[in-house]
Amino acid sequence: METVGIICEYNPFHNGHMYHINKVKSLYPDAIIVLVLGGYFLERGDVSLISKWNKTKIALDYGVDLVLELPLLYGVNSGDYFAHNAVLALNAANVSKIVFGSECNDVEFLKTIASEQSLESFNFKVKEYLDMGENYPTSLSKALNVSLSSNDLLGVSYIKAINSINKSIEPVTIKRTNEYNDLESNEKIVSASNIREMLNNKVNIKEFIPNYDINFINAVDEKKMFYLLRYRILTDNSLNSYLGVDEGIENRINKVILEVNTYSELIDKIKSKRYTVSRVKRMLIHILLGIKKEDIEVPFEKVRILGFNSNGKAYLRKLNCSILVYKMNSRYSEIERTAALIYRDLTLDDSTLMEVLNRPIEK
Repeated sequence: METVGIICEYNPFHNGHMYHINKVKSLYPDAIIVLVLGGYFLERGDVSLISKWNKTKIALDYGVDLVLELPLLYGVNSGDYFAHNAVLALNAANVSKIVFGSECNDVEFLKTIASEQSLESFNFKVKEYLDMGENYPTSLSKALNVSLSSNDLLGVSYIKAINSINKSIEPVTIKRTNEYNDLESNEKIVSASNIREMLNNKVNIKEFIPNYDINFINAVDEKKMFYLLRYRILTDNSLNSYLGVDEGIENRINKVILEVNTYSELIDKIKSKRYTVSRVKRMLIHILLGIKKEDIEVPFEKVRILGFNSNGKAYLRKLNCSILVYKMNSRYSEIERTAALIYRDLTLDDSTLMEVLNRPIEK
């Protein structure tokens, strides 16, 4: 029996995600599908529109057998960190394949790029562009002399992680029908960015999402988020202790926090050629949640099970489940509980009891 892994954030879950799951099922009809899921806050520094637990329910309803948590510590991080730890979780679940969406849909090309990125000479080129003031994605593209979409770059990160963790895992691509940043398509499968833009503009998104409870999708109170961040920044004299606050950027943060009145203005004032919007948003989430630089040094040894169906439950019996549950007094759990409390403040969606109970959802 095949065990196939997928990695997603579902922000929000839409027709493209359902297509992804159905495509895996058509390619591997008898496979167990294991999902590694991003939680309350996401890789690009966004607040998830759907709580971690409701995303788990939706995933199980639409055909995933086993849902594992990508700890927020690694889920709100750069693409390489995000990918490496997601692959670690899937390797713990003993998957044989990882299937991800790609614009180029050429896994051999992505493997070649991954191999190039592993060379010391490539890293030297990237550093040269970084020293010239370019951001990391631009430095990567210039060093490669090729322009890749954000999804293809993430695919390369998955392949690099596979190469360093377990080369027997096979990376498989499926053709994406849209690009991550597409904001204009009106087909039935559109990007999550497009759907979020529609929600901001009060456009009905019903035809772009499967039939799940629309009330699962939350509105995020950015005004409250700004006030929470402003309080944290103005009352903390050690901003440089937080993950991602590097190279003296804390001086800029301390300056601009007195000049702005909204979260979007704060991001706009901090961003630069070197500090992309995503990098700034991740940094602000780390400050908001109190995630310190030393936290990233905590080894990722345990993976929490968020949910499973009967097939997933049977599969778990075959695994060494001791590697699939972390303790409630771990640093991971502290961060997740803090995230749940902040998430409740920002969305009025209360998942704190689920965090305290620490019990998987069983379908």
